[in-house]
Amino acid sequence: MFRKNGEYTFKIPSAPPDLDSIKREFGEGKRLVGRGVVHLCEAADVTFLALHGGAGEDGRISALLETLGIKHTGSDYASCHLAMDKALSKAMFRQSGIPTPDGDVYNGESLDTIPIPAVVKPVGCGSSVGVSIVERAEDLQKAIDFAAEQNCRVLVERRIVGREFSVGILNGRALPAIEIIPKHGFYDYSNKYQAGATEEICPADLTDEQARNLGEKALSAHNALGLGAYSRLDFILEESTGIFYCLEANALPGMTPASLLPQEAAAVGISYGELCEMIAQAGI
Repeated sequence: MFRKNGEYTFKIPSAPPDLDSIKREFGEGKRLVGRGVVHLCEAADVTFLALHGGAGEDGRISALLETLGIKHTGSDYASCHLAMDKALSKAMFRQSGIPTPDGDVYNGESLDTIPIPAVVKPVGCGSSVGVSIVERAEDLQKAIDFAAEQNCRVLVERRIVGREFSVGILNGRALPAIEIIPKHGFYDYSNKYQAGATEEICPADLTDEQARNLGEKALSAHNALGLGAYSRLDFILEESTGIFYCLEANALPGMTPASLLPQEAAAVGISYGELCEMIAQAGI
């Protein structure tokens, strides 16, 4: 936390936070919802969810609110769970005919059977936490162990090489795609949250046909998971084939003014305040 122009600004660390340490210092054992939080939500017209990872994004908080009859923004608990579980969402994409990288959950099979290069990631984490790109077979076990540290299953996918895009969905329509160009490496936790680490171009430099194709695929992926008023879908355009592959869905995408979804909304004339109001109204 530092002060600039009389205001306090929070600088996001380059590495993911140690959640276990934070719980020990500020938490109440295994309790995931602070005392009084539910009471505050009950008093509101609608609860605006802007949580990332864990119980905040995997459907557990949504389920709690829905069980108590509390209205909230975003998708219902089942759709949030599908989006957060990358193995389940991959299966749904395949069933709906949406291209997605070949891959499956690692269950201890011989590493010799896994094609390289590969992408190794935790099944249930957000913000690219625990993700590795493996270029050499000798690095595969280390990447699997790194992903497994997040206390969830590990997904191993074929690496798709190409341009990376993200497409927001708002009230049944695809917003203009945004292209994500990290200055170094891939779009990992550090490149997502460190200022100036990634170039973001919106609308993305695509042909009309490509933009239409990408928007249709994003809306199809959104609908395949049964997502609600808004979401964000991540894609890679494979260099060698020109195919857009859906990587994952974000049921609760970032909602700071500089986040990807607000940038896409701004490209069609929707201000940040208007976007928040539209999302809130959809939850009522």
